[in-house]
Amino acid sequence: MNCIEKFEEIYRKAPQSVAFCPYRVCPLGAHTDHQKGKVTGFAIDKGIHIAFSPKLNGVVELASLQFDKRAQWHVRDVPEHKREDWADYLRGATLELSTRYPLRNGISGVIEGSLPIGGLSSSAAVTIAFISALCRVNDIKPSQDEIIQIALSAEVNYVGVSVGKLDQSCEVYCRADQLLYLDTQDDSYELISAPEGMKPWKIGIFFSGLERNLASSKYNMRVDEVRSAAYALKAYSGMEYGKFRQTFLRDVPYETFLEYKDRLPETFRKRAEHFYTEQERVEEGVQAWKRGDIDAFGDAIKRSGESSINNWETGSEELKALSEIILRQDGVYGARFSGAGFKGCCMALIDPGYEESIERNVRGEYLKLFPALGDKYLFCSCLSADGIELI
Repeated sequence: MNCIEKFEEIYRKAPQSVAFCPYRVCPLGAHTDHQKGKVTGFAIDKGIHIAFSPKLNGVVELASLQFDKRAQWHVRDVPEHKREDWADYLRGATLELSTRYPLRNGISGVIEGSLPIGGLSSSAAVTIAFISALCRVNDIKPSQDEIIQIALSAEVNYVGVSVGKLDQSCEVYCRADQLLYLDTQDDSYELISAPEGMKPWKIGIFFSGLERNLASSKYNMRVDEVRSAAYALKAYSGMEYGKFRQTFLRDVPYETFLEYKDRLPETFRKRAEHFYTEQERVEEGVQAWKRGDIDAFGDAIKRSGESSINNWETGSEELKALSEIILRQDGVYGARFSGAGFKGCCMALIDPGYEESIERNVRGEYLKLFPALGDKYLFCSCLSADGIELI
């Protein structure tokens, strides 16, 4: 791994250990976890590696192979506010971990991402890998739920992105060849094995060539819009409601939405429409997966992507074109934007027997439309994988 070589170059010794956290994809349940929705996910066999060793003086010193600037802070003196750079997620994680456990040791580390940034939850993956490493050098053994909560708090409260817990949960709970089915309202989850006899499948990742940053995208605006729909529906129907940030559409029955949806502004109605129909697609998809019907599962993914475009209203022209091209290919069960859907990538479930033709045809058609992205466009074929581990 390049991060090990870079560590040895900087520190003239081998790292003590390597933390790995996988990226994730969300086939169904997109844009609903922040409203306590039901979601699905896979971890994939690509992700974030951190080569690290303890620093007994309490200093955290990190370099990233993706960014030029190094970052440094002390475990007991973390800046109260974000510094607007790539290490903010990790500063926030240090601060959150320190409220739960005493921290004495820092780490020296080098971070390496195996794929470009955008759509695979690299922010959650690097945060969880970092938490794992920092816990290791301080002899802390947090539960899986604690790791998820610490990483989530760092992103929401320190960095300021209104995410739910889909990303962190996938990257902790997932297991290879199993679909994670998670209810973010009560954190109950099920790992559903691919039934024997189901058609062969792999996960295709198609990078548009456009990177994005959630903190500077319209992600938070979309969350506020769907929350506004929930707040208004509660008010119209006479339901009790409290603070705006504590209002979730999952608490509003679908029948209430149907009764009062015409009183909502069109934007709010569309956001709510996506939530309720996406919950139906999750249930439909889970049942299809359980019976081994990957074609029906893939069709639900396709319809999820259409709702993201029409109701959630995300997707650059590049991503829309890319998803359309992917869906036209033989051997594609289903495809949609991955992540927030503003830039980044598309994910697809594909038949491995068609992998070469899918890769060739999609690249050719996409770059014919957007030739300037030729140096940045990327296809990667992935397998599902286990969650966080220490090597």
